[in-house]
Amino acid sequence: MKIIKNEKRIKLNGQIGQWTSLAALVVLGLGMYISFTRTDLFIYSIAALLLGFTLTQIGMYLGNRYGRSPRLDERIDAGLKGLQNEFVMYHYMTPASHLLVGPAGVWILMPYHQRGQVTYKKNRWRMSGGGFLQSYMRIFGQENIGRPDIEIESEINALKKYLTGQMDESGVPEINTLMVFTSDDIQIDAEDAPVPAMKLKEIKEFFRKKAKEKPIGQMQLAAVKAALPD
Repeated sequence: MKIIKNEKRIKLNGQIGQWTSLAALVVLGLGMYISFTRTDLFIYSIAALLLGFTLTQIGMYLGNRYGRSPRLDERIDAGLKGLQNEFVMYHYMTPASHLLVGPAGVWILMPYHQRGQVTYKKNRWRMSGGGFLQSYMRIFGQENIGRPDIEIESEINALKKYLTGQMDESGVPEINTLMVFTSDDIQIDAEDAPVPAMKLKEIKEFFRKKAKEKPIGQMQLAAVKAALPD
């Protein structure tokens, strides 16, 4: 498998995440200091705490994807290691952050690092379990799975628009999506979900099986690769 990634973007966002986390600690510390020493400035203390919390969220988001070792892109690469050479993995090179192109077709990988149990029922994704810490973090939105349907639709539309601008619109293949959970401490109950969802360790075999179904022709595959960054 060939891997193409935007190292400059990864490095930059990793640095931004580090500096944002440091700034969050400073602002939170300032807010705590004001709350204990200057009760007459209570409103400024609340403002500092809210700003510090927001910066913490941003720092954690960037850190989980670009700063933590192994990085998110490296974990995905490890999960796909061993796929045949016709597969190409693109990280942060297209409107889709993680794009796999190969004999299995064109796939956008949507990574999630939540722990606990994820279920899909009545057209909604829900997270539960994972212990006290995970429950605490979900209250503040950090570990909530959010609305994957909206995120997926947005990435598909953006990638389709990008490919249409690079090649003949009639040659743009079907764009598929796969929800990938990078933690082993996850249980998935999503048989009726509109998109497949599975653990990272399962995706290599998934794509090998998809490739045997031959969903994309060699000429179309070559045209897609030619339209993507190299």
